[in-house]
Amino acid sequence: MNHEYEKARLAALESLDILDTSPSEQLDALTKKVQEEFSAKTCLVSLVAEDRQWFKSRQCMDATETPRNISFCTYAIAEEEYLIVPDAKADKVFANNPLVTGNPFIRAYAGAILRNKDGYELGTLCLLFDEPRDFLHAEIENLKCYARTAESIIFSEFSQA
Repeated sequence: MNHEYEKARLAALESLDILDTSPSEQLDALTKKVQEEFSAKTCLVSLVAEDRQWFKSRQCMDATETPRNISFCTYAIAEEEYLIVPDAKADKVFANNPLVTGNPFIRAYAGAILRNKDGYELGTLCLLFDEPRDFLHAEIENLKCYARTAESIIFSEFSQA
């Protein structure tokens, strides 16, 4: 992402005034459903801010945020629609990532991008697994549909300036 685009993306995220807000019952219900459907270790609604990724909703994750420089979601929002990492230990980008080599010991990742109405990438609806995992096309499509639901919930709860 170029600097001007990133500046506009961050402004779009800030305009929601969502960072560091209380949990959302609707998003928590959604991430619980997605976690169970995919048999994932963790499911998150992760919002990528300037220097951190912050979790608006989280299932089976104690941390409320992680530094952006180690965030899988930072890589995901640079993609068109989603990022799939079937085996993080075997992936040249992620093999030495502290989230892979240490807690939460991510082995597989799937993240679908969350966007605002102007198309700016705000973060992801993502799944973390503690074992390598392949993803079927239908599963990726389902995750993308759940991401659209997460967007709807976010925009019904937080207005854009």
